[in-house]
Amino acid sequence: MAGAGADVRIGVDIGGTFTDIVLERGTERFTAKVLTTPEAPEEGVRQALAQAMEACGVEAADVALVIHGTTLATNALIERKGARTALITTEGFRDSIEMGTESRFEQYDIDMEKPVPLVPRQWRFPIPERLDAAGEPILALDEAAVAATAERLAAEGIESVAIGLLHAYVNPAHEQRVRDILRDALPDLAITLSAEVAPEMRENERFSTACANAYVQPVMARYLRNLEAGLREAGFRCPLFVMLSGGGVADIGTAIRFPIRLVESGPVGGAVFASHVARQCGLDRVLSFDMGGTTAKICLIDDAQPQTTRAFEVARAHRFLKGSGLPLRIPVIEMVEIGAGGGSIAVVDRLGRIAVGPESAGAQPGPACYAQGGIRPTVTDADLAMGRIDPAEFSGGRIALDEQAATDALASDVGTPLGLEPQMAALGVSEMVGENMAGAARVHAIEIGATLGERTLIAFGGAAPLHAARLAEKLDMDRILIPTAAAVGSAIGFLRAPVAYEVVRSAYQVLSAFNAEAANRVLDEMRDEAAAIVARGAPGAATQEQRHAYMRYLGQGHEVLVPLPNRAWAREDTGIVRDAFEAAYEALYGRIIPRLDLEIVSWSVQVSAVPEDVARVDPPPATKAPPARGTRPVLDPGSGQVVEAKLYRRGDFGAGARVDGPALIVETDTTTVVSTAFTASVDALGAIVLERRPAQGEDAR
Repeated sequence: MAGAGADVRIGVDIGGTFTDIVLERGTERFTAKVLTTPEAPEEGVRQALAQAMEACGVEAADVALVIHGTTLATNALIERKGARTALITTEGFRDSIEMGTESRFEQYDIDMEKPVPLVPRQWRFPIPERLDAAGEPILALDEAAVAATAERLAAEGIESVAIGLLHAYVNPAHEQRVRDILRDALPDLAITLSAEVAPEMRENERFSTACANAYVQPVMARYLRNLEAGLREAGFRCPLFVMLSGGGVADIGTAIRFPIRLVESGPVGGAVFASHVARQCGLDRVLSFDMGGTTAKICLIDDAQPQTTRAFEVARAHRFLKGSGLPLRIPVIEMVEIGAGGGSIAVVDRLGRIAVGPESAGAQPGPACYAQGGIRPTVTDADLAMGRIDPAEFSGGRIALDEQAATDALASDVGTPLGLEPQMAALGVSEMVGENMAGAARVHAIEIGATLGERTLIAFGGAAPLHAARLAEKLDMDRILIPTAAAVGSAIGFLRAPVAYEVVRSAYQVLSAFNAEAANRVLDEMRDEAAAIVARGAPGAATQEQRHAYMRYLGQGHEVLVPLPNRAWAREDTGIVRDAFEAAYEALYGRIIPRLDLEIVSWSVQVSAVPEDVARVDPPPATKAPPARGTRPVLDPGSGQVVEAKLYRRGDFGAGARVDGPALIVETDTTTVVSTAFTASVDALGAIVLERRPAQGEDAR
C-alpha cells in the first residue's frame, strides 16, 4: 500500500467459512487460513494471527499496519441486528422508503414480498420544511417540531437517527440544523445526514442509504473500537485501516462515520488483488473469479481497473434476485456474487433437478467431509468424491477429511433420488455449480457490453483453482492464471489497496448551458473533502485524483459513467465533455444519438495515495518439469470418465516448468485442477498459467 513504508503488514479477511491472514515482511509472505468462528469472529482472527506470526517470528510490536475486511455491516443489515433507528424526513415523505420506486422485481408473482424497511413507520417522523430543486427555501424549517421530535426519540429509546430531507443534496442547511438541535438535546445519539452519506438526487436511494448507515453505525462503531482496543491490548501499536467497498482503504474514524461503505468490504479485496496481478502480468482484459467457502464472485477488469458502480443492493428478499433488496447509493466495485462456494449445499428440487446453493454449510457444521456434524452434501464433498482433493493434503493436513461421509451425503441427498452412483452425483453437483457461475459471468458481461472469450481468467480463493479449468471450458476461455497464495487472495488485496476515498455529489447541468465556474466549484469542494480523509490515513503521502461524471442524453432515466480530465473547466470545453460521453455511451450501447443535448447529473472525485510502481514480468524460458509425486484417479467432467491425474506439489515447480493435464498441483490451502484440455506452466512470479491445448488436428496457437 502506498505511503506505508512499513516492514511488516497484515491483512485480515473474515469470510463466511474461513478466516484468512496474510503477513508480509518485505518480500516475504506468510499466510494462515482457519475456520471462521461465527459466534466470536475475533477468536478465528486470534488463531490465524498466532499461526502467521509464529511462522515468521514476528512480535505484535513489530507490525506497522493492519488492514481489515469485514462483512459485519452486511450481516447486520441481512440479519436485522442493527440499532434502534429512526428517520426524520420532510412532511409528506414519511413512506417514501417503503414505497420505493413502485417497481416489481417479480412482475407476475402475486405473493411477491419486498424487503421490510429498516425503520418501521412509527419511527419515521415528518417535520414541516421544504426546499425546491435548486435548494431555495419554500417552507422554513419548523424548529419547534424538531425539538418535539427529539423528546419522542428519547421516549422511544432510539439509538441512531437518519435525517433525510427533500433536496438536501443541493442545500444541506436544513439537515444540518436538525442535527444541531438533536445533538444539543441528545448528545449520545448517533446521527446520519443523507446529504453527507449520499449527496445525490433520487430521494428513495438517498433516504435508504442514510437509514442503512444509521442502522449499522452503533454496531460498527462498537466493533471497530473493540477491535482496535483488542489489538492494543495484544501489543499492536500500528494503525488499523478498513477496506472500503469502492476499492480503497480508510482509517477507523472514516469507517465509523460512514460504515455503510463497508458492505462489500471483504469481496472487493479480491478484485483489487486481481487488478494488481493483471498489472504485473500486463493483462488488459481479465475476468476475476473468486470462489471461497460460501460464495463465488465474478468481476470484469479492463486495463487493470475493475468495473465500478454507485448503485448497490443489500439484504435482498431473494438473495441473488436484482431489485429485491434495499437500495444503496455508495461507490462500490461492481461484481456478481452467487451462492456457489465450497460449502454450498446441493439438493434435488421438486422437479428432479440438482440445485446448488445459495444455502451454505458455512464453517459450522461445514461440509459433510469435515466430520463436524454436517450431513448435507456440498460442493467440497463433490470435489472430494471426484478425486480433485487429496484428503491427506487438505489445508496442509490441519483438517482431516472423511471421504466416506462425503460419499454417504451425496448418495443420500442426490444419488438415491436420481438413481445415480455417488461419483456421478458428485459430477452432477460440480457441473451445476459450474453452470451457475458460467451463466452469471455471461449475463454480467452482456449487461455491461463486454465479451469474455479473449480474457484471461484470474482464479483465487480456496475453491477457485479446483473449478477454474472447467469454468474456462464453459466460457470458451483459453487462458487461466492462478496467482501465488491464491487461497488468501482477498487478504492480499487489502495490502495492495491504496488509501483512497471517493465523493459523489449531484450538481445538475445541461451541456448546452454548461456553467464551468459552478462545475469547478463543486469539483474543488469534493476534492478537498476526499483529500482530507486520505490525509488522515496516509499523512504526507503523494496523492492522485480521478474525476468522472454521470451523464445521459436529455430525457433519459439512467446515467453513464464518463471519465473526465483532471483539470479546471472552461466554457469552451463542452466538446471535450461530449466526446468523452459519446465514447463511453457507444462502448456500452454500440451507438450514439446525434444532435441530442446532454445532462450531467452527478460528479465523482476520487483521491488516493499514489500506488507503488508495479514491475512487469516477462515469460521465463522453458525449464524441465518436476517429477510427479504419484497419480490419483480423477473424474474428468469433460468426458465423464475417470482419468489418472499426475500429482505435483506447487513448491516443486521452477519458473518455466510445464506439464500437460490431467494433473493436480497441490499446495497448502488449495489444489489446481489441470484438466485434459489444458497445459500448465509457471511464470516468473510463481503463478500457474493454464493454456488450452490445441484440439486434435488443430494448429497450435
